[in-house]
Amino acid sequence: MSIDQDAETRHILDCFRDRLKQIIQVEPLLDQLHFLGQDRKDKIRAKLRADGDISAAALLIDEILQTQHDKGWPRELVTALETAGCTHAVNYVRNSPPEPTEEAENDSCVRLIDLMQLTLVNMKTTDVCAQCWSLGLLTPEDKENIMKATENHGNMNGARVLLKRLVKNEAGWFSKFLQALEETEHRELVRELRGEPCNEDESMSVEIRTVEEGEQTCLALAKETDPVLNGSMPVVSANSSLLSEDLDSSVDGSVLGASAENEDVDMYNGQEEEEGDPTEDDDPSARTIELRDYQMEVARPALEEKNIIICLPTGSGKTRVAVYITKEHLERKKQMGQPGKVVVLVNKVPLVEQHYKAEFGRFLKHQYSVERVSGASQLKISFPQIIEQNDIIICTAQILENSLAKAKTGDEDGIKLSQFTLMVIDECHHTKKGYAYNHIMIRYLKQKHKNQLLKKQGKSPAAIPQILGLTASPGVGGAMNQQMAEQHILQICANLDAFTIKTKTLGEEEAKTPYKRIARAEERKTDPFGDVIKKIMDEIHTHADLLPSCEPGTQNYEQWVVQKEQNAAKEENQKVRVCAEHLRHYNEALNQSHIIRMSDAFRYLDKYHNEELKTKSSPDDEGTVTITDTERFLFTLFKDKKAKLEELMGKPEYENNNLAKLKTIILKEFSTREVARGIIFTKTRLSAQALCQWIQENPKFDEVGVSASYLIGGGDQSVVKPMTAAEQKDVLQKFRKGEINLLIATTVAEEGLDIAECNVVIRYCLVTNEVAMIQARGRGRAEDSSYTLVAEAGSGVEERESVNEYREKMMSKAIAKICKMNRADYEKKIREFQIQAIMEEKVKIKKKQQKGMMKDPPSKISLSCRDCSVFVCSGEHLEMIENMHHVNVTEQFRKLFIVRENASLQERLLDYETNGVIACKKCGQQWGSMMLYKSIECPCLHIKNFVVTYDSKKKIYNKWGDLPIRFPAFDYTQHADMLVEDSEEEDTDGD
Repeated sequence: MSIDQDAETRHILDCFRDRLKQIIQVEPLLDQLHFLGQDRKDKIRAKLRADGDISAAALLIDEILQTQHDKGWPRELVTALETAGCTHAVNYVRNSPPEPTEEAENDSCVRLIDLMQLTLVNMKTTDVCAQCWSLGLLTPEDKENIMKATENHGNMNGARVLLKRLVKNEAGWFSKFLQALEETEHRELVRELRGEPCNEDESMSVEIRTVEEGEQTCLALAKETDPVLNGSMPVVSANSSLLSEDLDSSVDGSVLGASAENEDVDMYNGQEEEEGDPTEDDDPSARTIELRDYQMEVARPALEEKNIIICLPTGSGKTRVAVYITKEHLERKKQMGQPGKVVVLVNKVPLVEQHYKAEFGRFLKHQYSVERVSGASQLKISFPQIIEQNDIIICTAQILENSLAKAKTGDEDGIKLSQFTLMVIDECHHTKKGYAYNHIMIRYLKQKHKNQLLKKQGKSPAAIPQILGLTASPGVGGAMNQQMAEQHILQICANLDAFTIKTKTLGEEEAKTPYKRIARAEERKTDPFGDVIKKIMDEIHTHADLLPSCEPGTQNYEQWVVQKEQNAAKEENQKVRVCAEHLRHYNEALNQSHIIRMSDAFRYLDKYHNEELKTKSSPDDEGTVTITDTERFLFTLFKDKKAKLEELMGKPEYENNNLAKLKTIILKEFSTREVARGIIFTKTRLSAQALCQWIQENPKFDEVGVSASYLIGGGDQSVVKPMTAAEQKDVLQKFRKGEINLLIATTVAEEGLDIAECNVVIRYCLVTNEVAMIQARGRGRAEDSSYTLVAEAGSGVEERESVNEYREKMMSKAIAKICKMNRADYEKKIREFQIQAIMEEKVKIKKKQQKGMMKDPPSKISLSCRDCSVFVCSGEHLEMIENMHHVNVTEQFRKLFIVRENASLQERLLDYETNGVIACKKCGQQWGSMMLYKSIECPCLHIKNFVVTYDSKKKIYNKWGDLPIRFPAFDYTQHADMLVEDSEEEDTDGD
């Protein structure tokens, strides 16, 4: 080796020192560096143990530069870096650094991981580590170290080691990391990293839905949008979702009837309820707002025009306090001769009507103009007009966010935050990443910080509203210790720009805390019904040559089988794909048989198989759908075991013990109370319906006066048909009137909804987090209430409840400590969090812009059937209606599918009408739905039903927005002209 090469390598190391120390992995590298003496290695290892990787890497570079080495050391260094997995560092040492734009993009990714570390450390480290290793992001030694850290020090510690290693990879690692998260079922983390909204599984009225769900039901639903930050960042489309590839995937939210909440479009239909509007006929004396001492105490800072969060238990009158503050605020503005305008934000459609009828309208409509707006309102004027004409506006957060976004683009339907003087945010603990509340508050924070600059420049600042947040529990965000709990609550305070958080420990007379108990059910000794299902699953495993890595009936098995199905679809392995799909349903039935009757689990399986058989039939004139040998095997297998399952489900001695325990509790509560009114919370829609049916069919419950009904969410995210908004409303009304006295509900009923006072609350084999526990317990508002957790011994439910109780105590201590913080320290912390939030948004926007500029033409992709792999169409044949629905109206495509009736989708909305389901003519796989758009039939494709070939790689997508493709808008005029010409030709032929 020449002296020049030695000098050149030293020069390169010195030039790239700052970059290299960030990406070198010291521990595995030292083992490969033989030109360094042992004493120097020991010195570097000591530095590593004391100060970490970066300091140790800096010392390593110094040792290399300051010492003479044997010939060939540069080559040995490169080889050692490659062996240690430091391929990114190799490029720098070879003087081949990435392009500046690529380097900048990679730095943004590293920064994003750093900003989101508190969220990411909650990943399932073992699963993600294995997937990252399979994608080439980790070396075997990396994998071993991460697994060891996880095993010895816990999941979060392992996750930190994993993240620290990932960011040292060369550019391109971020997309692979997203793939690893997606393939290990961390969809919420993927959404956060992409800047997309995080959806809750159960919501009374889902304010946002993915584009595909909108296409499946052919409803014009709006996609949630992220805010666009000003400052030094370029402006992107105001209707874009940060880091989501599809810049044009949002639907125009200016038409209220087609805005984000259309899933509940018929819930109120713009009409008053049958019993009349209570705000019209109330006795004037009933309009007087009188606060209790503790309510006045928590309200006081807000009455002094300070931003605050009011944290009071469910049922303690938070909303009434907000009404009082609103009234005082408007009166003060009036006395000062200033305009006052209040917006009350909620996160669920039914809460709009609830707050209007029960609180704001009831107490303030006689004095101020009060209006409510949601997708359910169907008002005939635009949102800006409603804002202009009213003093108090109650609306869903998404509608406000849509209009704020429009203002950025100069749209006449846009509004500005400066138009409001007070903003009330209900259930404000949802002011966090991915939620509409947070998008609105980011806009607020940006303007607030911009105002500070304007003041320094001697210019007039823009008006921003006073903020009032309401919550029963801010939670601790999964915190494991007191310090993390405090950080979580400070983060929420920062997001809401709160001067303080006000809470109060209620006295015995004010508090209505229910008596709590845990009802333990014995473990099931024998489960022959479950054993038969497991044997069926084993036969399917054998047939498809599958070797599951975990026990059937578990969440891990669910994740494994979902991954198998996706991989098989991409590999065009129809045999494994269809087997995996059936296994997923057997696993669900096995899970459910532990909490509902065996007969319910059987009916679930029977219904699934019957529906699958129907997909293999086709209309008389559409030809024959192919049934493969594997499908025939699966149908026959269930048919052969059906009689045995039916026999076992008829034997009560084999039922799970949870049901017996639940029965005892219900009978005791309803027979010993003069008036009983209760809610049972359960995990899934299937279990809610099944438990309701069980109660209705059992005469013992009827004897003690139980009248039951179920209440489930409206999102189309489950195998169980969702409740319509009208059905939800009807059930709640009957419950309030006492026609129903026992609700069996999913988590939809835990939060926000003004459900009549209950004295019996039961969480049935269900534990989520401390917020849900507090919300559910708060449903027991009546005197002498009870709160019961039914848990099977050994299930872990009881232990998780104990963790939640511990976190609740941490939360209370954290709030108390924050309230006592030194003002300067508090404000410094708040400002740090706010600056971080704004910077984080900027990083996401920049990433979004970069991806937006990289959009490929539709010709880059092709679609094939997810089931039988038959070629469907090229991306060139796809067009978009209203930036949302992806349709293919070509004649070639029409020859490939059949149309089936779908009665559940016979709804009409604006210019759209759904006529049925379109399915593969060859295998019967559902592809989407037939949509009638302005009298033109448009086959609407749902991307999750296809395998997408993109740049020769096959992949499964859950939504169109994940595809970096620009699809053209649907040319209505062209297609209408073609139809007219065809019609005229037919008329001519007829003549």
